[in-house]
Amino acid sequence: MLAVKVLQAQGIQVTGLTFQSYFFGPDSAQAAANQLKIPLKIIDFSGEHLQIVKNPPHGRGKAANPCIDCHLLMLRQAQKIMAKDGYQFVATGEVLGERPFSQSKVALLKIADQSGLGERLLRPLSASLLPPTLPEKRGWVDVQKLPAIEGRSRQIQLALAKQYGLKQFPQPAGGCLLTDKVFGQKLLTMLAKWPSESGGNNVQLVKLSRHFWDGEVLIVLGRNQLENERLAALAKEDDFLLVPQNFPGPSALLRGHQITPAVIAKAKQLILQYTKKKPAVAQFTAVPANYSPVPGTSAQA
Repeated sequence: MLAVKVLQAQGIQVTGLTFQSYFFGPDSAQAAANQLKIPLKIIDFSGEHLQIVKNPPHGRGKAANPCIDCHLLMLRQAQKIMAKDGYQFVATGEVLGERPFSQSKVALLKIADQSGLGERLLRPLSASLLPPTLPEKRGWVDVQKLPAIEGRSRQIQLALAKQYGLKQFPQPAGGCLLTDKVFGQKLLTMLAKWPSESGGNNVQLVKLSRHFWDGEVLIVLGRNQLENERLAALAKEDDFLLVPQNFPGPSALLRGHQITPAVIAKAKQLILQYTKKKPAVAQFTAVPANYSPVPGTSAQA
């Protein structure tokens, strides 16, 4: 948002560009664009982004976040849009040194080079601290009128936000699930166990809270009624869904190639473990995704 404001202050017309994946959405960017009164392009690159998450050439941060490769993917898309729609350059809100993994000087220059944007990539909040770009060399932007922000402190950003009258703006942690260590560990475990099958539906399971592995079979327990409903909605044809019948408790979704009676028994034990009011004799309804009886089992398990 500040990058937009400092460019607009020099009479530059700005279009917003944001991306949507399995791990972050456009809501924050849309709210920002509404406040800034600028048009916004939303690009869904969920499939491509998931492939980068699975195998990031430049590695990951402290969780499952492949920030450098993620930025490269975004900027390569931006380069295509810039060329196609006749924009002169691409600008980001990155600040030198704000993120040690992806916003060091070496990382910022590497991303500019490998994205294909080169000198057409401007970081207006730190431009005077970085090598000159084409917008500066051609006089499209006066670098002397841009801030020179560096490091993790947000004091300058907060002062600028007040100066420009920005009432709502994103928190520094951002909105990417991949930076969450708990979520990241669950996702990396799934990717390790199912390297060729971790599609979008599987990623949605990671967002639910209680995960248990039995070999290559994943057991996911709902934490509340909403998560129980999400499990039912995410269930696929080969899954096994256990729903408490005669007592209130979490549902359990089982996914994997070897869902044996022993694994089902373990899932029942886990359901009872997370049930506050245990019945004398627990009864469960067992259904696959299409809600017909599971072959080889009874309707009540």
